[in-house]
Amino acid sequence: MKRPLLRALLLSTILLAMPAPAQAQHKIGYVDLKKLFDGYWKTKQADANLKDQAGGFDKKKKEMLDDYQKAQDEYKKQLDSANDQAVSAEEREKRKKTAEAKLLELREIEQSIAVFDRTARTTLAEKQKTERDKILDEIKAIVNSVAKKGGYAIVLNSAAEDLHNTSVVLYHDGKDDLTEDILKQLNATAPLALPSPADGKKK
Repeated sequence: MKRPLLRALLLSTILLAMPAPAQAQHKIGYVDLKKLFDGYWKTKQADANLKDQAGGFDKKKKEMLDDYQKAQDEYKKQLDSANDQAVSAEEREKRKKTAEAKLLELREIEQSIAVFDRTARTTLAEKQKTERDKILDEIKAIVNSVAKKGGYAIVLNSAAEDLHNTSVVLYHDGKDDLTEDILKQLNATAPLALPSPADGKKK
């Protein structure tokens, strides 16, 4: 092997073995994703919209339950009337059929309430998931932008927990915590009036 080539190979080996300079090391940033999610104005807006929709469902269900109670009261009266010995057997039979028809109506109302309840729960759960995913995507986009501008190779979620509810990030000195800066960016477009937890409790 020629000496120039040998010297080049030795130099390459030495360079690869040398520790990277501090400025070339990977920067690691941190964010508290829970704080970002809870503090984002769109999360509060989505929560308020979900509560309004849930309130509408509750109102409708109450109306259905009121109708069911009325029908149940009518059925009891008709059943008592069908057992009235003061009237003829023919009349009692007629009233019995009327009571049976009311009982079928009761069963239909029960089924309608059950279907409505399941549909309402599913609708709210799907909307909540859709809004949650949309908000998380927006947060991730801001995190990516801030990370790239700051030269961070990776950004970790300091609020993440493992399957045993133990914090994944056991320690960081807080120097590269990007949470507050990102939260300011997220809320830069917030409208003037936002629903607050206090408003929700008053309702």
